[in-house]
Amino acid sequence: MAENEALLTLEGWFSYHDFRTINWEKWKAAAIEQRQAALNELLDLMKQWDENQAAGKGSTATYAMLGHKADLGFMFLRETMQELQEVKTAFNKTRFADYTHSDYSYISVVELSNYVNNPGEDPLANPHVRERLFPTLPKWQHFCFYPMNKKRSGEDNWYMLTMEQRRELMRAHGMTGRKYAGKIKQIIGGSIGFDDWEWGVTLFAHDPLDLKRIVTEMRFDEVSARYGEFGPFLIGNLLTEDSLQQLLQV
Repeated sequence: MAENEALLTLEGWFSYHDFRTINWEKWKAAAIEQRQAALNELLDLMKQWDENQAAGKGSTATYAMLGHKADLGFMFLRETMQELQEVKTAFNKTRFADYTHSDYSYISVVELSNYVNNPGEDPLANPHVRERLFPTLPKWQHFCFYPMNKKRSGEDNWYMLTMEQRRELMRAHGMTGRKYAGKIKQIIGGSIGFDDWEWGVTLFAHDPLDLKRIVTEMRFDEVSARYGEFGPFLIGNLLTEDSLQQLLQV
């Protein structure tokens, strides 16, 4: 077995995160009729996203983001990249999009690794595996997204470890994650060749402190403490039709 044996992965739905800032000056300066028309277009689009999810052809999550990095966060899962392009274009054609700017986005594909697969079994025949590859995004109250890499420097080169070494490190990492079953839902997006980082991690939680706790605890796992590199973190609260209208005060 070669020391740098490449990891085999299972792929599910393609993923597009779109983080938007609102031009509040332009929004507040618009006439009430213009703002209502723009909001109505967005609400109609959100209904289409719900219909897509009900048909089992993807899933969508919408969140109001905290901090200066974004005001709105959208996560889309679709069967093809072409459909992600259609989602992006449909949003950009709305009047509401004229009041926003996309400051950050991320492209990936929902991924599971063969660190945890059972040899000789068809993983896609396992309902649990299929649910993880083609998930319905939960409407939990809190959302966190961050990109990450595995280091490739000096003695801390993840890609020069043997498969068995990587498997053992990931097994211990997974045990930490299992402590948060029912508290955290995690979606891993593989983005090598798709975006600037190697993975995009999305976490959903009922309690925002669970987001802090799981990330903190996992930092002490060797796979993160020694080999992990992390990008910016974005966090938000669930956005519904009612909270969207309250946010925009139309």
